[in-house]
Amino acid sequence: MAVVGLLTVDLFVSDAVTLKDRRRVVKSLLDRLVNRYNVAVADLGPDTPTRASLAVTTVANEEAHVHRILNGALRLIESEPRAVCEHTEITIL
Repeated sequence: MAVVGLLTVDLFVSDAVTLKDRRRVVKSLLDRLVNRYNVAVADLGPDTPTRASLAVTTVANEEAHVHRILNGALRLIESEPRAVCEHTEITIL
């Protein structure tokens, strides 16, 4: 049986003044998440310079593995010095 996990994160991008600054920070995070954890990621918006919402998803055959991957992804996002996590949620389906 396949287990699907979804991590959603709302970020405050402290260093961003323009949308280009925001995209630079978010793209860097998305690239590192894909390279390190082999997950699917998306920038959900909004199109304001200091706010971002990310979605990270993975599929595995064990729930524990999904939790490990998503918790690792969350730690990577939280380690980004240019962004602050305001809200996070993990959903397992």
